[in-house]
Parts: sequence; structure tokens; C-alpha cells
Amino acid sequence: MNIVLIVLAVLLILVGLIGSIVPGLAGPPFSWAGLLLIHLSYAAQFSTAFLVATAAVAVVITILDYIVPSWSTKRHGGSKAGVIGCNIGLVISIIGLPFGPQGLLGVVLWPFVGALVGELLSGKQSRAALRAAWGAFLGFLTGTGLKLAFALVAAFFTIREIVI
Repeated sequence: MNIVLIVLAVLLILVGLIGSIVPGLAGPPFSWAGLLLIHLSYAAQFSTAFLVATAAVAVVITILDYIVPSWSTKRHGGSKAGVIGCNIGLVISIIGLPFGPQGLLGVVLWPFVGALVGELLSGKQSRAALRAAWGAFLGFLTGTGLKLAFALVAAFFTIREIVI
């Protein structure tokens, strides 16, 4: 049973890492579930305080991931079209259309381009659209960075407990 829990925990940690950059897939809750399974497997014995604190952080980061991009876009004069364009750009970067997979550069570049196109299509002038796209992009990077940081911390604790 321990082996099954450990394998499931590692899979959840991997899904959490992937979910940190893929839109619509909440990475932190998957990562936290991986930590919980490692705890239940007896490969690690985390304290209750650690599990509660990491659960709270996972919830807060997941909520912030929905709030920060909109807040940042609006703060920089953007509209809902910029946020939607940013998300479309991220999907394009992940599936590699239309120019093939671009790796990390594509994941960073396409959300900005998508936000810019969204703002331009909504009727904004070039300068205002650039500023709004920058806001959408900063919000996207902030949310992604927070999710990725949490997933990496969860992966660190999981690997440390399995290996040591």
C-alpha cells in the first residue's frame, strides 16, 4: 500500500507542476494532495501544522491566481478582452500553434501577444493597448510564479522524504 501511495503522490506532484503553467488546471491543490499522500504513506511524517499551513497557502495561491491577473490588467487600464487574450496566448504557447513549440520563450511571449491583440481588438489605441497588455502579462507571471513556487516546494519535500 505504501508503494501505491508514493507513486500516486509523485504523480500528483507532477500534475501540480504541470498545473502551475497550464491554464484551468489548479496546480497547488494537486501538489498539496501529493504532500498529503506522502504523509499517509509513512514515507514521511509531516506535522499537522505543516499540512494545515501548506493547505492554506495552496488555497490562497489558487484564489490569487484568479484575482491577480484581472487586478493587474485593470490597474494598467486593461479590459476583460486583455485577460481573455492573455489566456488564449497561453493556450497557443502550450499547444505550439501556429509556429511549433517555442519552449519557455513561447510560454512567456504568447500571453503578452494575446493580451495585446485582445486590447487592440477591443478598440484601444496602440499605447493604451500595450500598457494594458503589460498589466495582463504581469498578472499572469505573478500567478504562474506563485503556483510554480508552491509546486517546487512541494516537489522538494516529496523528493527529500522519498530519497532520504
